[in-house]
Amino acid sequence: MQRPRGMSLQEIAEALKVTTRSARRYLKEVRREYELEKDAARSGAPLWRLRPEERPRKVEMRRTQAYALLAARRLFEPMKGSALYDEIDLAVKNLTSLANRPGRGPNAGVADARLEERFLYLPFAPKDYASKTDELDVLYQSVADLRPMTCQYRDAQGQVSSVVIHPYAMVMYKDAVYAVGKHLASGEIRTFALDRMHDAEFSTTERFQLPEDFHIDAWFQGQFGIWRGKDKVRVVIDFAPKVAEYVRSRRVHPSQRLTQLRGGGVRLNMMVADTTEVASWVLGFGETARVVEPESLRTRVIQELRGAMALYRDRSGG
Repeated sequence: MQRPRGMSLQEIAEALKVTTRSARRYLKEVRREYELEKDAARSGAPLWRLRPEERPRKVEMRRTQAYALLAARRLFEPMKGSALYDEIDLAVKNLTSLANRPGRGPNAGVADARLEERFLYLPFAPKDYASKTDELDVLYQSVADLRPMTCQYRDAQGQVSSVVIHPYAMVMYKDAVYAVGKHLASGEIRTFALDRMHDAEFSTTERFQLPEDFHIDAWFQGQFGIWRGKDKVRVVIDFAPKVAEYVRSRRVHPSQRLTQLRGGGVRLNMMVADTTEVASWVLGFGETARVVEPESLRTRVIQELRGAMALYRDRSGG
């Protein structure tokens, strides 16, 4: 783009500080990944260019918009070390440069206010993917290009097996990375945790079709995990007055309904596909939450509480 008269293979190699053999290999990758057009008006050696729609585009942005995007940059820090993070970090630096430019007009903002350091999203308990940067890049590439992915996957019981996945989506959920996709051996669509993947590779010759009826929102239960169950169960939980305001101010599930209880408490009704994480969530409220239904959830919470109490009993039985 900066050399309208073109560059020879030797000039490209010198500019990139690589051998002509490497430069030729890079150009083959460019030709495979991008649409090129030939300059028909040129005589002599052919000149190839990226098509206009393939070239980098500029995005007009105001300082306020840049600050809003910068606020979410901590979300990506668990990916540090991956090629994906490097690309995001480059964009963050460009946004920071834009945000730090002197403003204009009465609403331009205060100079040197360093708002990008004070307007932040802080991850609650982010995963550390320092040892998973290769798997992260493979997963992203597979999702972006709709390419089958092969990896060694460790299941919940610790068993490791080779799996082939058609990853439909890559999700950051509760500060951890998941893939939602088709498990080819079983034919089922399920979730895969990035931290359980090893030796991941994506196909360079095959692509898969994304189902038209696939919608990622169908795989989420709000606060209660990535899950798509066929049958949903009604959950009713009563909360004490001291946490009622907290419960009212949170939307933990799309189906939730809240009703006022006598004395200032609040009752939560919702329909969920799996109650595994609901039990852990209720236990976090201690004495201020009581499961009304279903009975299976009540029993599970009681068993967890008894188990916790057993850890604090005196060894003599007191």
